[in-house]
Amino acid sequence: MPDIGGMSEPTAPARADASLENDTLVVRVGGDWEITRAHPLWSEALGKNHPAAVRIENAGLGAWDSSLALFLRAAQAWSETHSAEFAMEGMPPGVNRLMGILAQKRPVPALPHAGLPDLVAALGKFTLHLAAEAKDLSNLVGECAYSVARFVRGRAQFRWSDCFIEMQHCGVMALPIVGLISFLVGVTLAYTGAIVVRQYGGDIWIADMIGLAMTREMGPIMAAVVLAGRTGAAYAAYIGNMKANEEIDALATLGVSPVDFLIMPRIAALCVMMPLLALYSDVMGILGGMLIAYLPPLNIAPSLFFAEMQTIVDLSDINTGLIKAATFGVLIAVAGCWRGLQADRSAAGVGLAATSAVVTSVLLIVVGNAVYAVVFDILKW
Repeated sequence: MPDIGGMSEPTAPARADASLENDTLVVRVGGDWEITRAHPLWSEALGKNHPAAVRIENAGLGAWDSSLALFLRAAQAWSETHSAEFAMEGMPPGVNRLMGILAQKRPVPALPHAGLPDLVAALGKFTLHLAAEAKDLSNLVGECAYSVARFVRGRAQFRWSDCFIEMQHCGVMALPIVGLISFLVGVTLAYTGAIVVRQYGGDIWIADMIGLAMTREMGPIMAAVVLAGRTGAAYAAYIGNMKANEEIDALATLGVSPVDFLIMPRIAALCVMMPLLALYSDVMGILGGMLIAYLPPLNIAPSLFFAEMQTIVDLSDINTGLIKAATFGVLIAVAGCWRGLQADRSAAGVGLAATSAVVTSVLLIVVGNAVYAVVFDILKW
């Protein structure tokens, strides 16, 4: 290894022989001090002594490196803390320089005590984090609004080919999973509703419940939840990966707006395809409920089921679900792209962004559905 002190190659182990002379602790250091080999510690040399002075002497010191400076600095720091005199004799000239560098380094702070968190501080941090998230989301929504204005004026860097590709991915390729889940939801609703309606002899009312539940609530919500986990996470991972590879920075450098080029095609695709998926979900859910109603013990013919459903479900119920579905599509796309833009420039950051996109999308879907429930109740729609 290199010899910082300019001495010969290591030939003897490091040593620090301490002896107490009156009130002075004399420590004689010698041998070869290497950070990669065992060497004495100041606490070992000090022992249980509490001297009034400390003197370090050179006693056959060979090759040395930072391990010697650490030992001497620890002795100096102990002397300063306990008001003891400190002196060195015969030390290499480079030791003082290393000790000065070590003296300037701040000590590593102790780990906080593991206990109950400060509720007020935690609440304050959460509030600040929530405010920062709201500000970031508002900035993205504002940029999307400006992008829409540029699109109307024909100045947006918007590619319809990208939009059509996203329509295929989030629409046609999502039909199997949306259809399966919606069908099973209709089956579950039919079995659950039959428990109630049969108590009053109103088996036929199961058609009313399935029709209203699927068209107004379950159809758009189930389609939205499926796309939140399928498409929202994909958007976050795709954009997060582009950010990690600095592709978004390259677009901005070339004068291409990332909002126009990446985000708006995805928002438009989901806004268009979500109502269609909601209608498909409604049909599959109603078919699932119709199948259960046809089987014993309800024994309701499909024609009778459909005729009864038409007495309660009208166009306003279908429109309600379509409005919700279009809104949910926009929320999913915005949440996915937003989390992707927030992702750290690493593989772990991309994974966390995808997970966060799903959670954010579902949260926005639930909040949006609650807001629509209040608004439609006020409008008597």
